Amino acid sequence: MNRLNLRSFTIFTIILISLGFITIIPESSKPENTKKENNFEEQIYDWTRTFAKVLQTTNEKHYKIPNAEKCMIAAINGFLSNTDPHSAFFPPKEYKDIMESTSGQFYGIGIVIDNTRNSKDKFLTVVDTVPDGPADSAGMQPFDKIIEVEGKKLDGLSTEEITALIKGERNTQVQVKVLREGEKDLLEFDITRDIVKQQNSLCFYLPQQHIYYLALSTFTQNAINQMQELLKKSKEKQYKGLIIDLRNNSGGLLNAVVDIAGMILDKNSLVVTTKNKFDKETGRYATTNDPIINNTLPIFILINNYTASAAEILAGALKIHSQELAKKPGRQKKLMVFIVGEKTFGKGSVQEVIPIGNNCGMKITTSLYFLAQDTPVQALGVEPDFFIKRSLPQTKQMEWLTEFYGRETTLQNHIKPNGQVDKNEENNIKKKTDKKTKTWSKRAKQLLATDNQLRAAINLINLLNVAQTCCPDKVKNREEAVSFLNQNFITDKKIKMEEVHI
Repeated sequence: MNRLNLRSFTIFTIILISLGFITIIPESSKPENTKKENNFEEQIYDWTRTFAKVLQTTNEKHYKIPNAEKCMIAAINGFLSNTDPHSAFFPPKEYKDIMESTSGQFYGIGIVIDNTRNSKDKFLTVVDTVPDGPADSAGMQPFDKIIEVEGKKLDGLSTEEITALIKGERNTQVQVKVLREGEKDLLEFDITRDIVKQQNSLCFYLPQQHIYYLALSTFTQNAINQMQELLKKSKEKQYKGLIIDLRNNSGGLLNAVVDIAGMILDKNSLVVTTKNKFDKETGRYATTNDPIINNTLPIFILINNYTASAAEILAGALKIHSQELAKKPGRQKKLMVFIVGEKTFGKGSVQEVIPIGNNCGMKITTSLYFLAQDTPVQALGVEPDFFIKRSLPQTKQMEWLTEFYGRETTLQNHIKPNGQVDKNEENNIKKKTDKKTKTWSKRAKQLLATDNQLRAAINLINLLNVAQTCCPDKVKNREEAVSFLNQNFITDKKIKMEEVHI
């Protein structure tokens, strides 16, 4: 072997070991599809020789390599990030920060982020702020777009790397720059990191409609306890239905999803399985407790495109059990779960963080989630039974136009009937007194008051309740109920029209 080939082979071997490609497998335990594996090994061997040649030539010819380590980190990350959007390489600092964050030894600023972003995106969307958390107190708002952290632009950084930048030691400051709709200039916040006590759920009772509403922001042990407490309290009142809001819920602990599903489904009901690339089942998760909810109670689940991962598993599992498995003898025949809103994100993959050489780590996708009846979640998501698009609040410009030009009362010297109160003057007084910062629950209540998807779910519950009383034969099971409600409730699907010639 000449010097060039020996050097290339040495570099090739080092790269393979550092990436964890070399695994000694006993002959009896080798996977069946060795052809695919051999094809992968052949391609890697062929291109690693090319890569080794690039490294050697760069070393010999390049005028001045500024930072070889940085180049290698980018190259390895490039390989992993091209396998799928959720795989990534963590250099020493990021890997250390991520391991600390998973062990709980970190402090943050209290924001719920959009975990669905691509590393090529130049910003990170804040889906919500944690009530009374550091970011909330500093003035950050939902749908702010973070474009810089500590002066570092986010283009090319993974969500995990950005999260690692934001987190840090307690009582230290982090500088964040954001874009906000309606603001001409960038907003800059110096936020002090602290303990973030996240409220995982928000619950309201709607007395006029006799309906309970529960929003779950993420799945934790705390969310399990809050759900359990709500279902116990709900038994004290006669109510028509339960709305579970999973919009903007990007996931959380899988065991929390299984435990919450166990409050609704029969004991030993399958929630989800995991399968590896050989289509072999690697995990099976089923409920272990008896349900505590009234199984005749209709449950309407709100979803949107930010409903992802564990949240999709809960919505999908409840829908499938209600739709298919509940029809079998001995199952909950009267369980009715309906999905309202827009199709979910479709994040049905499992990632593992694996330590490798040079104090680095790698996150790779190792398996996929499958709901009951072998139903995949990945890239497909969960479809709603009732498609309702979210109508966002008016922009500040439209509110201004409506306030000053949109009605007769906005015209100067308009005529008022005798004894009529000027609503404009009344509203101005209210605005002056309402400038005080609202608590998170008050802000949520204000947003929900004009939430068209929530209103749709309430109307569907009321319509179903009327049908169960007046014409029970038309809604005696879930399939018939979905058909009846879609016939009598206008969703955002296209309306069929036939022209009548007159």
